[in-house]
Amino acid sequence: MQKTNKNWILLVFGIIMNNSFEANAQQILPINEKSYTDSLQSILQSKQSDSIKARTSYLLSDYWRSKDTVKSKEYLIKGKAMGSKYPLVKALYPFYEGQYYFTRNTSKAAEAFMNAEKGLVAFKDKEVYKFRSAAWYNYAIMKKTEKGDAFVIDIAINKAIPLSEKAGDAEKTAHYYSQLGTLLMYNGQFSKAEIYNNKAISLLEGKYPNSSILLHAYLAATSNYCYQEKKTEAKNVLDKAGKMLKGYPNSINYPNYYYNEAIYLTLTDQFDKALMSLDKGIPLAKEFNQTMLWQMLVFRKYEVFVRLKEFKKAKDVLLGLLKEGPLMADVNSRKAIYDQLAKTNARMGLMEEAYKWSTAYSKISDSLNDSKLKENINALEVKFRNAENQKMITQLEAENQKAALSAKNNRLANWLLGSAVIFLIAIAIFILYYYRNKAKLISTNAMLEGEERERTRVARDLHDGLGGMLAGVKINLSGWAENQGGKINNVELDRIIGQLDNSVKELRHIARNMMPETLLKFGLETALKDLCESVMTNDIKINFQALSVKEKISTKTQLTIYRIVQELLSNAIRHAKASNIIVQCSQNDDSFYITIEDNGNGFDPAIAGKTKSMGLMNIRNRIALLKGKMNIESIIDEGTVVNIELNSGHIK
Repeated sequence: MQKTNKNWILLVFGIIMNNSFEANAQQILPINEKSYTDSLQSILQSKQSDSIKARTSYLLSDYWRSKDTVKSKEYLIKGKAMGSKYPLVKALYPFYEGQYYFTRNTSKAAEAFMNAEKGLVAFKDKEVYKFRSAAWYNYAIMKKTEKGDAFVIDIAINKAIPLSEKAGDAEKTAHYYSQLGTLLMYNGQFSKAEIYNNKAISLLEGKYPNSSILLHAYLAATSNYCYQEKKTEAKNVLDKAGKMLKGYPNSINYPNYYYNEAIYLTLTDQFDKALMSLDKGIPLAKEFNQTMLWQMLVFRKYEVFVRLKEFKKAKDVLLGLLKEGPLMADVNSRKAIYDQLAKTNARMGLMEEAYKWSTAYSKISDSLNDSKLKENINALEVKFRNAENQKMITQLEAENQKAALSAKNNRLANWLLGSAVIFLIAIAIFILYYYRNKAKLISTNAMLEGEERERTRVARDLHDGLGGMLAGVKINLSGWAENQGGKINNVELDRIIGQLDNSVKELRHIARNMMPETLLKFGLETALKDLCESVMTNDIKINFQALSVKEKISTKTQLTIYRIVQELLSNAIRHAKASNIIVQCSQNDDSFYITIEDNGNGFDPAIAGKTKSMGLMNIRNRIALLKGKMNIESIIDEGTVVNIELNSGHIK
């Protein structure tokens, strides 16, 4: 069913798209119209200056231009008369003149908007930038039929939006984003339209929650979501629009709301409700002189009847449209209606009528083709009569150059696009790699911190708890022996007390290895020296050298360095069976260097790089935590040299 929905929506969308954009580009009025007009009237009746009253008259002229042309003209003339002494007000007159002609005479309106731009360009003022942006955009709308959609988009992007941003007018900028979205939607570029609609909405929702531009952005987004069959998103923005209109039953914005509500209801197969919405919107659009919007509403009604297979009613809608002069003046609209009448009659089995409308459709198509053919023949005839051979050669050369330039530009564009894609992919890979490494470091850091906390706890418990208990046992045993006099075997007792002494020493040695007190009390250099001395024996010689090791390294970093050296010493003694070990620690500015050399068994570094042993993994994790690097050089039966450099940015 969804496919059917979309096909029909796009069908009617295709018929009316030529007029729809102008309908959406028409007048946007405040939601609370009465309050707006009352405030303007009170200014006119006050003792304000003629300059303010003139501009107020312009605003009232703009308000009435769709509702009452006589009133609109009266206020326009009144504003011009009162503002003639004020340069800026005088320069604004052509802009409001263009607004007056907006839906009546596109050529006069376009001329007026350009006159406004020429007059306002001399003023360097934020407010003036706002009017200039509107003048440019409205000029583009007036020229849309002549110059196409690309022209409107170009003016919006390169003139209207930059000027509105220069004016600091976020509301106006959002309006142009919404209009761009609407234009892209009517050209079938729904995804791009969604981006601009969302830009407009995000600009307005926080700062201008009651803006009529926000209302229109919601409604434009509703249409676009419906064309994409995004029902949930469409319902969400439609409800927001309905909430804004609540409390203003006479708002001029209701026809547009009912139009979008009908699109949503049609998409969700709620045809009876869709007809109710359209029946509400059609008379209101007529009342408010919203001709193009009225046509859009009627076309939607035709679509619903066809969906319901009520072809007689659908046909009556089309026949009613044939009586509308402005619509039928457009040859493409006539062609579309004739085509739909032919198809509707065929569905009803009225083949004779279907043939009649099909013939009418063909005649229009043929006449359009004949007209184009005659234009081409006349153009060729004029060229043949007036052009000289040399000019023709020049023209051909120019065309060849243009084609070559176009091909070159296409190649360049493709190259740039390819480069951009590769660049973006590279950035994406880098970001992914960066965040994965960051997550890994965070995990490693948490693991190592947890390990250190557990080491500290166990060391404290061993030293203060078990160590104290053993020391107490020794003291009590010695005291007991003294009280016994010569009744006990002193040799046996001395052996037991000696074992207790050794146990206490071993326990304190274990506790010191787990959390070196000398590191906390005297710093890294002393702790490393103490570590080397603690593991030396008659068979193992360790030469410790410290160069420029600073005391201001953070305790956390000192502890990490200590653990790295401790693990490397353990490997050299336990696994390499080394008898001579050199430990060097030095610091240059904020970079810390560790070198450990031994004369042990040695090993294959390539195999060690793949090993999963806990010792090497702990060393690598701690080095990675300090953004460092490690290099291992080892020869079997000759010994091993480990060089480590720790990154300066992580030493404090």
